[in-house]
Amino acid sequence: MLQLQALRQNTQAVKDRLAIKNFKNIEWIDEIIAMDDERKRLQLDSDTAQSKINAASKEIGQLMAKGQREEAETKKQEVVSYKSLLQPIAEKLEQVEKELNDKLVLLPNLPAAIVPAGKTPADNVVVREGGNKPSLSKDAVPHWDLIKKYDIVDFETGAKITGSGFALYKGQGAKLQRALSHYFLDFNTAAGYTEYLPPLMVNEATAYGTGQLPDKEGQMYYMPEDNFYMIPTSEVPVTNIYRDEIVKEESLPIKMTAFSSCFRREAGSFGKDVRGLNRVHQFDKVEIVQLVHPDKSYDTLDEMVQHVEKLLNSLELPYRILRLCGGDMSFASAITYDFEVFSAAQEKWLEVSSVSNFETFQTNRMKIRFKDSDGKTKLVHSLNGSSLALPRIMACLLENNQEADKINLPAALHPYFGAAFIS
Repeated sequence: MLQLQALRQNTQAVKDRLAIKNFKNIEWIDEIIAMDDERKRLQLDSDTAQSKINAASKEIGQLMAKGQREEAETKKQEVVSYKSLLQPIAEKLEQVEKELNDKLVLLPNLPAAIVPAGKTPADNVVVREGGNKPSLSKDAVPHWDLIKKYDIVDFETGAKITGSGFALYKGQGAKLQRALSHYFLDFNTAAGYTEYLPPLMVNEATAYGTGQLPDKEGQMYYMPEDNFYMIPTSEVPVTNIYRDEIVKEESLPIKMTAFSSCFRREAGSFGKDVRGLNRVHQFDKVEIVQLVHPDKSYDTLDEMVQHVEKLLNSLELPYRILRLCGGDMSFASAITYDFEVFSAAQEKWLEVSSVSNFETFQTNRMKIRFKDSDGKTKLVHSLNGSSLALPRIMACLLENNQEADKINLPAALHPYFGAAFIS
């Protein structure tokens, strides 16, 4: 959530940055400032009325002590009068504060200065590429044919058990999922991340804290009886571990990693771009999250990008890194780098990770703070990244490493999978 002080002090700059994100309701900034002006006026009226009540109440006590009951009764009537004035002020103040907050939480995060302008993925900027694209034989097939050939993922039974877009991994497919998740977690913990295994359901306050609510309400599976949401990523519960806490400055950075299943409705998804493992409603992912000193968050962002890049290099997959344009960024992000892996059989790039800096947008909602050396309480910065999402990684491993009678696996996975190939 954006801070009111920033809106008031840098109004035009805020409008200009929101325009980079193609935010359509720029006029809300002026409306929010006007509501805040009204809130301040009502608060002053409330404080003035309460001060008069306190002064009169004190005087009543003094009059009663002196035995001046008649004068005390007169003062009591004044208190009744002040309280009758205070009640509608308090009700109006509560209403204005709610309306102000309801509108403020609908403002997206401001994009960083280096975020390029643009409206669609076509406007994203390629930062760099790595790895080598394989040359497949003319008989090469996409992963949805390979999973049938080796009987490792069953979408038909998944649909019978649950519905379309739910996969049943089996045999070597289930084993590869386990190998990938274990390897990713070991890679992250070796870099100093503490491993967590979070709940797969969160309450409304948790989903609000990371910006899923109110922005992505339609994308999450919701259980109305309990008012719980299935997590779209482990970023949501993990970042909320420190909600409403003041952490010690010397404990920063706080580095966390988690494996979880993730659930996304992906309403309206259809066509070849969602075939096979390209897009599913339930998938496994390993996430990295950092809470850092605000002075160090952009150095941390670079570090996290390099971390994911090293992981992809270890998988021997061709990749590229994109800096997202304003129109392709998420609601909560200040800057995002996407990682895409080249799917050789499909001849297309598939997103497998996003690494983002949210600055204070999430931590302001969650009230995650620290005290600096001067004793001032400040908000930490939050960052997160996929390290990595499994379905498209698996799709690219299958497609890019296929031979006539087997699928080779990168050396880094051999000790985790227990073999050098799928056959």
